[in-house]
Amino acid sequence: MPSLHFHVNSSMSPDEVMGVLTNFSPSRVEEWSSIDAEHFQVHERGDTWAEVTEGNDKSWERARYEWDPSANRVTVTTRDSVPFGSGGWQFQMTPTDNGTRVDVRLERHPTSFKSKMLSSIIPFAGPVFRKSFKEPLHTT
Repeated sequence: MPSLHFHVNSSMSPDEVMGVLTNFSPSRVEEWSSIDAEHFQVHERGDTWAEVTEGNDKSWERARYEWDPSANRVTVTTRDSVPFGSGGWQFQMTPTDNGTRVDVRLERHPTSFKSKMLSSIIPFAGPVFRKSFKEPLHTT
């Protein structure tokens, strides 16, 4: 099971970070460069959860987001993903003097040969993922 753990520091408060992570309005495609409008769909939504498909031509996933404001945590359960398979993300926000430390955990459970091969790069992809959070989360 390929996994990756890293953290980023944001100048935003934990509530603001959670707001960006759980914003499923049409502006999501403007905030996240890895999501395009053609591959963004909100299937269902509740007060503390959402089922969405998001991504782009090269990579997309259908996932269930669940968030707990009192615990400063967002959990994403990936139901299906091209090209990586199922798995998930976890975002844990911790307040700091200068904003928020966001601890990120990514796991994949590939089943096909192709997804197993592609998922093998995940443990080494920290710099790419950190960069993808830079603008939306105002990381330093």
